[in-house]
Amino acid sequence: MGLFSSLKALFAGGESTPKEPDVMPSETYNDYIITPAPVHEEHSYRINGTITKGEQTHLFIRADALPTQEQCAQEMIRKAKQMIDQQGDRIFN
Repeated sequence: MGLFSSLKALFAGGESTPKEPDVMPSETYNDYIITPAPVHEEHSYRINGTITKGEQTHLFIRADALPTQEQCAQEMIRKAKQMIDQQGDRIFN
């Protein structure tokens, strides 16, 4: 049974449970509130967070992974500002 468990873990990615995002301080940009919430994964942090304006919220998730929580939060804010500049309120559609 040990061999089967090892193969299952190999193909299923192990028995790890998803980590909860670490919500970090928000930043206001052009009436939008950008809140980074990096997700810790093995040896890196995945870009995650929200963009909010009034009652509307856009969940912001990217495939990018960075080595530190702070770098990840800064990159999320940079990308969110770029998205806001390009799409404005259409991000909520």
